[in-house]
Amino acid sequence: MIASIPSPSQGVWNLGPLPIRAYALAILVGIVVAVFIARRRWAARGGNPDTIVEISFWAVPFGIVGGRIYHLITSPEQYFGEGGHPWHALKIWEGGLGIWGAIAFGAVGAWIGARRQGVKLAPFADAVAPGLLVAQAIGRLGNWFNQELFGAAVSKNLPWGLEIDDKHLPDGYPSGTLFHPTFLYELLWNLGGAAVLVWADRKFKLGYGRVFWLYVMIYTSGRFWIEMLRIDDQSTTFHLLGLRINVWVSIVAFVGALVAFVLVGRRHPGRETTLLLEPPTTQEDEDEGVDLSR
Repeated sequence: MIASIPSPSQGVWNLGPLPIRAYALAILVGIVVAVFIARRRWAARGGNPDTIVEISFWAVPFGIVGGRIYHLITSPEQYFGEGGHPWHALKIWEGGLGIWGAIAFGAVGAWIGARRQGVKLAPFADAVAPGLLVAQAIGRLGNWFNQELFGAAVSKNLPWGLEIDDKHLPDGYPSGTLFHPTFLYELLWNLGGAAVLVWADRKFKLGYGRVFWLYVMIYTSGRFWIEMLRIDDQSTTFHLLGLRINVWVSIVAFVGALVAFVLVGRRHPGRETTLLLEPPTTQEDEDEGVDLSR
């Protein structure tokens, strides 16, 4: 039986003058996997898989910037408060990307990219949704290597308690304390959610953004209870009525996604007949696989 889950001894490896950081590597691998999954799903819908790459050139940078901005807004004391280091706000590779900001800004980038490619945003969002959950699951490995974002202390009898090195222990916790491995909880939840999205999409032929709204509901419902377990940065994270701001965002996002899923389903019960902003007008266009009405 596993007595506990050890934390990695290091999160940075130096190749000469070049540091390889586990957090950054996890983010990059997650992006690559998400693009790979989205390309396959887009091609299955009749689109050109290269379109996904072109849109990603817009969505990914926007998402990274948005994720960092959200983190800085919700945890300002770490950088701009007493004892903070403002220049550390630029050190994205050390961790600190808020998923809500990443999704919001990433959606803006995706909208720009989709417009430039002449395709609809909703089917793009549906194609990429399962890959987003897989990417977020992979990204949580970066938190494991950084020994951050863990949950409350647990009994030493819990076989999956997470070990944390003394230098990463929160104040007031003795050496050897074990914690909830919230990175692992979210990793497993996201992978399971991705499988549900693929299943639901195939079974119910979801379209018009409903796969994406289902993704938001699945992710936020998991993030709600996982966030309630976390104890990291309690003194510097913004709270509202005793709850972390991420808990409130999860609640609001879940309700909004549920309303959108229902309303879109009533208005558009099936799938799009074309991925293009302008329907194809020639047989040559239809032969390229962009018309889904066949």
